[in-house]
Amino acid sequence: MAEITAALVKELREKSGVGMMDCKKALAENNGDIEASIDWLRAKGLSKAAKKADRAAAEGLVAIAVSENGAGETATAVEVNAETDFVSRNDLFQVAARQIAGAALGTDGSIDAITSAKLAGGETVQDHLTNLIATIGENMMVRRAAKHSVENGVVASYVHNATAPDLGRIGVLVALESTAGDKAALRELGRKIAMHVAATAPLSLSPDDLDPAAIEREKAVFTEQALESGKPASVIEKMIEGRIRKFLEEVVLLKQAFVMNPDQTVEQLVAEAGKTLGAPITVKGFTRLALGEGVEKKQDDFAAEVASMTGQA
Repeated sequence: MAEITAALVKELREKSGVGMMDCKKALAENNGDIEASIDWLRAKGLSKAAKKADRAAAEGLVAIAVSENGAGETATAVEVNAETDFVSRNDLFQVAARQIAGAALGTDGSIDAITSAKLAGGETVQDHLTNLIATIGENMMVRRAAKHSVENGVVASYVHNATAPDLGRIGVLVALESTAGDKAALRELGRKIAMHVAATAPLSLSPDDLDPAAIEREKAVFTEQALESGKPASVIEKMIEGRIRKFLEEVVLLKQAFVMNPDQTVEQLVAEAGKTLGAPITVKGFTRLALGEGVEKKQDDFAAEVASMTGQA
């Protein structure tokens, strides 16, 4: 019997898109013959996964997992994509999304680390997804992920359009660092801020975190608008400064008017809560993952397809 080497398993995996354990089994069943193993996998219905790998996956779920770590917490948000909204209601897919978010807690939060992480059954996240692709019949992938940790305090979460607990179309994490003893109140504050983030989609936590390119782009637009006014340069300069300040108030989380009380900013809300709870509170970071954001979805023109089939195009 031919030796089933790691290199042979890797080659079959790359050619078939099937999980490592199934590839190893296929090679063992076919005396190490790659082509025969591919046919064996096809007969088992597993190699179908490879054919689906280039199909757009813009639906699915955002899954969240939170774990306590002494006085602090760690949380992850993971976007697991599939091709159709129907799959997001599939029990197998929901269980997988939760498992992946849980596995991400033990990683650095990068996609490579998450897909290489092992699940409770011993298989990697990537192998599990590959097998799930063959079972459900749709392309799937871990597209984006984020991880937040605090030594003292909470990482609050909120899921918008929830399909099930901690699963939905928009997932938000907000990390609050604080030694305040009332964690329930701290978590409620974090949840309210997370709901605010879901609604307003801020670009950064503070002005210092904002991409300079975004500011320059807005400044160029404001400058062009101001120049058209024909006003003196000194006035134009002040107009631009005012508009940039307004822009920051719109896109920077701490400077935004809090949606539940527009009379105060998020920064003021946090400071007030710190006084009430008897300890300073710092927003260490946030993440907002909206399902399918930025994915180019294929639009099928059914009418055009019918016309083409009937020769009317």
